[in-house]
Amino acid sequence: MSLPLLALSLLLLSPPGALAGDGYPPSSKPILTPISKDASRYTIPIKNGAPLVLDLAGPLVWTKCPPPLGTDPCKNGVCAVAAETLSANATDGKNPLYPVSFPANVACAPDSMLAPLPSGAAGVAGLARMPMSLPSQVASRLKVSKQFALCLPGGGQTGAAIFGGGPFQLLASPPVELAEGLRQNPIQLVDNPRNGGYYIRLHGISVNMEPLALPAGAFDLDARHGTGGVVFSTVTPYTTLRPDIYRALRDAFERVTSGIPRAPPVAPFEMCYHSSAFGYTRLGPGVANIDLVLDRGRIWQLPGGSSLVGVNDQTLCFAFLEMGSETAAAVPGSPAVIIGGYQLEDHLLLFDLEKGTLGLSGLLLGIRTTCGNFNFTMGSS
Repeated sequence: MSLPLLALSLLLLSPPGALAGDGYPPSSKPILTPISKDASRYTIPIKNGAPLVLDLAGPLVWTKCPPPLGTDPCKNGVCAVAAETLSANATDGKNPLYPVSFPANVACAPDSMLAPLPSGAAGVAGLARMPMSLPSQVASRLKVSKQFALCLPGGGQTGAAIFGGGPFQLLASPPVELAEGLRQNPIQLVDNPRNGGYYIRLHGISVNMEPLALPAGAFDLDARHGTGGVVFSTVTPYTTLRPDIYRALRDAFERVTSGIPRAPPVAPFEMCYHSSAFGYTRLGPGVANIDLVLDRGRIWQLPGGSSLVGVNDQTLCFAFLEMGSETAAAVPGSPAVIIGGYQLEDHLLLFDLEKGTLGLSGLLLGIRTTCGNFNFTMGSS
């Protein structure tokens, strides 16, 4: 659910003069950065152009620091903090406007922490509701709203992230501004006292409008122990469900697709189909929708473009995974459902850290646009 720095103590050593201070001009405008997808991870190039992996559950920004901190930054599970300059572009929500640099406090990580990251990644940008996360530091340093928007791209596209509020416009016919509408109808986030992740209440799941037969409270968060609940993750490639929930969902989807020719399974997926057997709409393969029932009866619909993933030219697979039984039973903080990156692609997510809310669009293909349609042509301020 989050990247491996969480295995280290978050008690951080701060050498004299290491913490970022003033000396950078404040900005009243939000900042914009492109999002790329690399090896099922999403990155933003804000550290001197080097990419940092986005981690919605990450409590801080961490990277390899220069010597002397970079040689041995952690002792007895306690890591040093250094001041780094990060950079992006100011934005009006429609285009980048001009470059902006700002100071950030980053945790120094040893080389071993970089090994699981995509090639070339310089560290991790934690986005959680914590004081040293990237959104919190941007809001504090640049004097902007404590909000951020994510539009994760599919493969081969470039998505966009905006930190600091404001509009979010995507090219379409005509161009469409999405942020204000999402702010008018937000979803209330659920606090997990054990971490700063982004949890929502889920009341049920339906396949082809038929609810799954699950016991009451199957998705609930146990706030005392920090277990259960439904959490968003940008470092979990596909939505992963506790075994009882996954099997109910799989069986229901299998029933409604029983007439579609099956293909041999392709790891890590259990259930695959011949792609030629599907008709296609602008929402992807024509297949029964999966509906997530949120607060106030609101439905988050996952059509074929979110429920099936192409693994090669001939094969589509059911894009959900089962948590290992030993993991679900034994690891503290294990959620009931981790909503993974693939199901978030081509959705706009608008997080408000002050209000504890989430604005969530449907699949943008439904309005004939994608997260790859932000206009990165430099505009005028």
